Amino acid sequence: MSMTQTATSGPRPGTGARPAAEAEPILTVNNIEVVYNDVILVLHGVSLNVPQGQIVTLLGANGAGKSTTLKAISGLLKSEDGEITRGDVTFMGEKISGLEPQEIVKRGLFQVMEGRRVVEDMTVAENLRLGAYTRRDSGVKADIEMVYHYFPRLKERTGLSGYLSGGEQQMLAIGRAMMARPKLILMDEPSMGLSPLLVKEVFSIIKQINEEQGMTILLVEQNARQALKHASYGYIMENGKIVLDGSRDDLMGNEDVKEFYLGTGGGERKSFKSIKSFKRRKRWL
Repeated sequence: MSMTQTATSGPRPGTGARPAAEAEPILTVNNIEVVYNDVILVLHGVSLNVPQGQIVTLLGANGAGKSTTLKAISGLLKSEDGEITRGDVTFMGEKISGLEPQEIVKRGLFQVMEGRRVVEDMTVAENLRLGAYTRRDSGVKADIEMVYHYFPRLKERTGLSGYLSGGEQQMLAIGRAMMARPKLILMDEPSMGLSPLLVKEVFSIIKQINEEQGMTILLVEQNARQALKHASYGYIMENGKIVLDGSRDDLMGNEDVKEFYLGTGGGERKSFKSIKSFKRRKRWL
């Protein structure tokens, strides 16, 4: 079956294939396995593609392997005694698995970590300049103003970043990533700890940045409704595997996704693996 046929026939069991009729992928994760402490296998043959200029979301419950996937891409596994033992990660046509994190940042890939992690004893402006530490051009000041355009409340905050609200810290973390002028931003749980109103605001700004700046984004989220609302394509993880992928409309219209992740299918919330029909579709599970 061709890519186009697959994409137009609804969501598929996790093939990791390229979304149909899309731009060439800026990022390709090819069948990676990740092991922690030389013995604990966390990711099992994960494959995904992120097309240029789009938002792709990686969904799944806590512990599914989403954050580990991002760290495998950004080179941060080493700090946690993890390594890619099989497969590879390609960014803009070049293999980056095995590179140091700072080298990956220089190539144009920046990760916004879970929990925001701003430098609390630095001001907003100092945090933003920190995001531009790999740059050697004269556009830093203009880019700070660009960040303030998308997050105007940050411009009003002149004190230390530790005194910002959770939502403002998340805005600062995203703004700091933008300061690196990345070609791809990895966002890990941007909705974590935020009120529903702030979640809507942050996701709206993420979409605006994507559309106006052409920023490519790989978004890891547990808030499936907001993530699918703003993404063009999605992958669903369970137990270290991609178990389903498809376009936004296909996933949002899928009855299993509605039940497990969107809470609109009725009945008790369950895992994909507990559904016999899904097991029939995914014989390798």
